[in-house]
Amino acid sequence: MEEMPIGVMTWVLRDPIEALELAQAVGVKTMQLGCPPDDYDSASKEEFKKLLRKSGIKVTTVFCGYVGENYATMETTKETVGLRNPKFRGERMRKTFQISDFAKELGVNVIAAHIGFVPEDPREPIYRDMVETMQKIADHCKNNGQYFALETGQETAKTLLRFIKDVGRDNIGVNFDPANILFYGSGDPIEALEILKDHVIGVHCKDIKMPTKVGQKPKEVLFGDGDVGAERFLRKLKEIGYRGPLTIEREVQDIEEQRRDMIKIRKTLEELRRRVLSST
Repeated sequence: MEEMPIGVMTWVLRDPIEALELAQAVGVKTMQLGCPPDDYDSASKEEFKKLLRKSGIKVTTVFCGYVGENYATMETTKETVGLRNPKFRGERMRKTFQISDFAKELGVNVIAAHIGFVPEDPREPIYRDMVETMQKIADHCKNNGQYFALETGQETAKTLLRFIKDVGRDNIGVNFDPANILFYGSGDPIEALEILKDHVIGVHCKDIKMPTKVGQKPKEVLFGDGDVGAERFLRKLKEIGYRGPLTIEREVQDIEEQRRDMIKIRKTLEELRRRVLSST
């Protein structure tokens, strides 16, 4: 695989064939595949595997998603996303095992997820519960020859690093999303990348404009048009020795708009990557 190949992130709980069609339309060589719906049958799975082999596109990660997650507000995110809430944890752990097994069938050695807000205070009971849950998931992934990548953003880099150390498994990594770091108020993306540099196994190329007035909300924009600092981000990736995929994430609901935007971002990334990789 070439250095820093460009790919796309596709939606979770959607038909994987639609995801593959998006990657082909954008013109990339890699993709992070969102996990399929719960009722995805074996015939559909075999059809997808056949089309994937024919496409020549490499799936680098399968992303976990869970029914009932709601990112509408900080409070709903904390209550419904990932593995934090004990009400959902058992069923979602079972689902994560299932996604790991699905990824193994595809020959994919990384699965990833937002696991939910990790408490800043390790003395909180929920912190220990999340550590133990993650240990069980990491062990299942290990048996499948896989890494598990924690998506960044909902906690500070220092908290995430401590959590990784407390889980104590050598197959835990980070999928680094710089826009999430800004969105959740978790610090500066470049400083966070420095803290987590030894654990980064995937990245999202996503950007955001932070509000300039009280009451405004952050707004996702095309990568390179926001406050992440796209070239600075790529240069930092090069500095820490990251050579993996640059995965475009664009969270808009309209499929055609998403495809058009991803093509624009791909072109931006191609130029940025050329400049960064050619510099000394």
